[in-house]
Order: sequence, then structure tokens, then C-alpha cells
Amino acid sequence: MSPKKSLEEAAIEGRKGELTDYTIYSKLSHMGKDKKLCEIFSKLAATEHKHYLFWGRYCKYESVRPDYAKVYTLLFLRHLLGAAFVVKYLESTEGDAVKNYSSLRALIPSKDKKLLEMIIKDEESHEKAFADQIQDSYIKYVSFIVLGLADALVEVTAIYTGSLGVYHSTILTGLAGIIAGAAASISMASAAYLQAKQGFKGSPFTAAGYTGASYFLSTLVLAAPYFLTSTMFTAMASSIALCVLIIASVSWYNSIMTGSNFKKDFTELAGIMFATAIILFIIGMLIRHVFGISV
Repeated sequence: MSPKKSLEEAAIEGRKGELTDYTIYSKLSHMGKDKKLCEIFSKLAATEHKHYLFWGRYCKYESVRPDYAKVYTLLFLRHLLGAAFVVKYLESTEGDAVKNYSSLRALIPSKDKKLLEMIIKDEESHEKAFADQIQDSYIKYVSFIVLGLADALVEVTAIYTGSLGVYHSTILTGLAGIIAGAAASISMASAAYLQAKQGFKGSPFTAAGYTGASYFLSTLVLAAPYFLTSTMFTAMASSIALCVLIIASVSWYNSIMTGSNFKKDFTELAGIMFATAIILFIIGMLIRHVFGISV
């Protein structure tokens, strides 16, 4: 939405956006058995519907449809990542709506300016107010999941690059990573259990389970290419590509849930992963040349 657009064009765009959000919240309000959560989504849907009706004043003869790609993507993410994530994601996009609506102040007739200001205020705060009330059961364990993923991505990738100087077989390399990953996942789970016992408001056993499981599942994903090809370079490149993809996903999720900077988080974790991998590769090559070990 641009200030150069006519009021009708801007209203059509705003109306579609509000209808899309209304559709998302309306569908979410009928999902799950948590009555409090359904009530929250119903209130959010009602607010978005009022906004939709407001913009309809300026495009009465134009019909709009929701962005169904966005609707069903977020409904899928609701099942995958939880209700809190969906609300946090929609909250993170409200900044653009506030900016766009604010740019239309000069175009809105005087009689509707007060309503526009109320809509802008809603967009600035209503999702945030409700997001703070939504707590999926596993939200408090997110830090343990991220801990397991981050450690696995750095350590297992480093193990594989370090093995380049010693192993010629992709199968042996893959097995070495899985064995090391299994041992490390147990170690990480134990550490998470002890950490969770120190004042954490949740189950230490569950925290340990999330940490160990996320570590080992990451290990299996990174190991998969070594069992699908006999070419070491292809296996290594594929494993690193998967690692970068997972890092991007984890960084994106964390940026939505905590409001952190995606680029900063991604760059830091990817940088640590590549730096560690290079160091282990050098160590592996030194071992090969100094001790003559090659399998």
C-alpha cells in the first residue's frame, strides 16, 4: 500500500489484508479444545472483521477474497508449531499495516479519521496483548529444543568435515557421525536435565527429552546424505546445505517468537558452524598426514 495510490486502491488492499486475517482467526477459533484459546481467537477475528468493514466504505463495488495461500499456510503452521507461533507471526507483520494505514491519514475524510486512529491503535497492540496470554504446552521448552539443534548442527557438521581427512567411505563417515551424535545427545539431555532442575518452571525430564531428541534427530538428518551417495564431496555438500537450511529455520522461528534479529542470529550460528567445521577439517588432515591414518 503506497501513499501514491488512490484511497479506493489502498482500501481494496487493506480490506483484503483484514479479510485474510479475519479468516485465519475465525478458523483458528474452531480448532482445538482449549475454550480460552478459542475465545481469544474469536475476539481477534471480530476486531479484524471491524477493520474489514471500515475499508469497505471506500471500495463498495469491489469484492475481495482472502489470501488463501497465507490462510492455509498459517493453519498448517498452527498444527506444526502451535497457536502462539501463528499469533506472534501475525503480530510481526502488523508493523507494515500500521505504516501503510498511517500514510492514508490525509486521504481519509474527517468524519472517519477517529475510526482510522482506532484501527491503527488496534494494529499496534491487539495481537501483542493476546499473544502474551497464549502459551502452548511446549513453548517453555523451546530454549531446550533450540539448544539441542544448535549444538548438533555445529558439532556433527564439524565431525563430518574432520572425518574427510581420515575416511574415504561415505558409509563409515555417516556411521561415525551417528555414533558420535547418539553419545552427544545423551550427554546434552543429561546436562539439560540438571539445568532444568535449577528453578525451571517445567518438567526436567521433558526438557531433557526435547534436548536429546532434537540433537539426535538433527544428527540423523545431517547423516542421511552419506548413505545416499558414495561420493564424499556430494555427501558433504548436501549435509552442509541441510545444516544451513535448518539453521535458517531455527533462526526464523526464534526471530518470530522472541523478536530477535533473524539475520544476526542466522549469521552468528552459521558462522560458528563453518568456523568449527574448517578447524576440524584442518585437524583431520593433520592427523592423516602426521599419523598416516586413512580408512
